[in-house]
Amino acid sequence: MRVCVLGAGVVGLTSAYYLAKKGFDVTVIDRQEGVALETSFANAGQISPGYSAPWAAPGIPFKAIKWLMQKHAPLKVSIDPEPKKLAWMGQMLANCTEKAYDVNKSRMVALAEYSRDQFIAMRKDIGIQYDDGQGGLTQLFRKNEQVEASEKDIKVLKALNVAHQVLTPAQILEVEPGLAPVIDKFKGGLRLVGDETGDCFTFCQELKKHCDQLGVEFKFNTSVERLVVESGKVRAVKTDQGDFEFDNVLVSIGSYSKELLKAIDISIPVYPVKGYSLTVPITDSQFAPISTVMDETYKVAVTRLGGRIRAAGTAELNGYNLELPKVRTETITHVVHDLFNQGCDLSQADYWTGLRPMTPDGTPVVGRTDIAGLYLNTGHGTLGWTMSCGSAAVIADIMSGDKADIDSQDLSIQRYK
Repeated sequence: MRVCVLGAGVVGLTSAYYLAKKGFDVTVIDRQEGVALETSFANAGQISPGYSAPWAAPGIPFKAIKWLMQKHAPLKVSIDPEPKKLAWMGQMLANCTEKAYDVNKSRMVALAEYSRDQFIAMRKDIGIQYDDGQGGLTQLFRKNEQVEASEKDIKVLKALNVAHQVLTPAQILEVEPGLAPVIDKFKGGLRLVGDETGDCFTFCQELKKHCDQLGVEFKFNTSVERLVVESGKVRAVKTDQGDFEFDNVLVSIGSYSKELLKAIDISIPVYPVKGYSLTVPITDSQFAPISTVMDETYKVAVTRLGGRIRAAGTAELNGYNLELPKVRTETITHVVHDLFNQGCDLSQADYWTGLRPMTPDGTPVVGRTDIAGLYLNTGHGTLGWTMSCGSAAVIADIMSGDKADIDSQDLSIQRYK
């Protein structure tokens, strides 16, 4: 059966891999000249099932108002009264309840834990390497209120049997000794033992080689114009390089999925949430992170990737804008300087920005649509790297008619109907 995967980011590429392993004849179409050249290129480097949580949470509306007044804030909203942005924000605010948070976090953690297991299996099966590490993630709390607020997350982690450790400042130093010069800034921490790290771009480059061996065909420099639907079934993909007929089509083009699907009357509440990152060489390992630390005050993750530090953060609601203004990189620069200034040379920092396809409830959209032969694997937000292998394995099971290893019903588009 001929399957077309739209998108060669980490979600599309892993989907192609799992589909090819099941015997599908897979073609991947992407407008870029290679894999992982957009949102998957320089993300935070976290594979963080334990940290998986929706942005929509109790108290966020009040925090958001405060953040908008701060210089180093985790959230930025453009003043443009864009209707799509306002509608998405309204849906997100509706999910800022205790009940919705518990449901959304539980389903996100379940998918992310499954995805981490798939990463482990893949390393064992094909020996793929991508500056990967298994050192966990440590949340850093600068305020006592953050320590107290973490209790609701700990409750969910316990319910899902996710390994974690509540840390005192002294215990933080046992897992991240590079924080020694600044440890007095923190009141405590929460370590997610099973979380991993890795370079998403390197992973995609290596996984493509295995896809090639499985017979996956790649059509790069090819822009998708629309999907051809006849009699309730997807028939072809119309591109600037011509029309291509397939039996099934999987849409995995992140933030751009929404507009493509809108043209065929399928609505998904995905909005592009812009994020920023920097990558900088390590100059003194004793003052660098061992794995990942998440500064909860600024919502910036700082990760060790081999001989480099990657820091990423900021959620900016500004449409499909891909500008990289210096003022927007100041927060991630500030956090790296504040935590690990003695371990790196920020004058050599390489900055990047990308659009993260986020749903209001934080959960991706994975599954079939009402159009025969058309499937979705999109809307992973800040957790595309974390959830990629898991959601790819799930959609491959769905498309092949096999029973998925985890319950995928809550991931489908049906939850919005």
